[in-house]
Amino acid sequence: MAGFFLFAFLVVIAMVGWRLMARRGLQVHDAGGRRVFPEADALRLVAMIAVPIVFLIVIAGSVRVVPVGHALVIFNTLTRGFRVARQGITFVPPFISSTQDYDLRRLEYTMSSSSGEGRKSNIDDSLWSPTQEGLQVGIDLTVWHHLDPAAVATIHQKIGPDYEEKIIRPAVRSVIRLVISEYPVMDVYSAKRALIQDEINRKVKQLVEKDGFMVDEVVLRDVRFTPEFTKAIEAKQIAQQSAEQMKYTLEKEQKEAERKVIEAQGRANAIEVINKALAQNPNYIKYLYVDKLSDKISVIVSDQNTIMDLKGILQGKR
Repeated sequence: MAGFFLFAFLVVIAMVGWRLMARRGLQVHDAGGRRVFPEADALRLVAMIAVPIVFLIVIAGSVRVVPVGHALVIFNTLTRGFRVARQGITFVPPFISSTQDYDLRRLEYTMSSSSGEGRKSNIDDSLWSPTQEGLQVGIDLTVWHHLDPAAVATIHQKIGPDYEEKIIRPAVRSVIRLVISEYPVMDVYSAKRALIQDEINRKVKQLVEKDGFMVDEVVLRDVRFTPEFTKAIEAKQIAQQSAEQMKYTLEKEQKEAERKVIEAQGRANAIEVINKALAQNPNYIKYLYVDKLSDKISVIVSDQNTIMDLKGILQGKR
């Protein structure tokens, strides 16, 4: 804000001075009373016009507007010192200063195999890492990060504006390879994925935040296998499904066999009971026989060995 007021003050002074000098030069007359412009006065007039214009251009180029959420690092080549200007208007000494703008807001760095995603969208930029068994898995990820405002000048001096490629990317790739190599492939794919992501976040933050790079979150977006391993998993799943189907069939047949054994055992028990009843009362079988006859048949038992259909005999005589 101070730079803006200084700029406005200098503009006002230049305009007032130019006005006074111009008015004085225009009042020069010859012997006949006519206004003339001597050569010296003409040069002076040009200077009076040119100097303020150049001055205004220099001043205008020295006033910089820092966008919201950004920081401007200013390096003075004479004093060799750094200064950081936050969002708003700031004054940058001309000719002796170099500047670099840094975005302090949360930024996204994505490494992906999908075309059109990530910083390197024209290539497969996913990270391939070996698991505990030595199998390769492909990982798509996103890193959300921002800069510590207090460390911007140091980052500019030691690393530069391409810090994502020099610091963030190598650090994340190194930590992921280190962590993934400690887990079996199936844990990476499913069971312990959240736990692995938490461990990656913790180690990445420990690695880079001491230098002013604040990591908000490392997100594992996708985990992929090689085509050969994918085919092997599919074959294993098919085999497991076949085994489950066979197990189901065997269990079904076993239960059916047990049912038949139980049924046969029941019949055998029933026969044994009947045999005992016949042994105690031989006429019991005749009773069962008569009991099974139709209700339309009228019977008469003449003796122990003869059963006659009396109703059929009478109907035959008629």
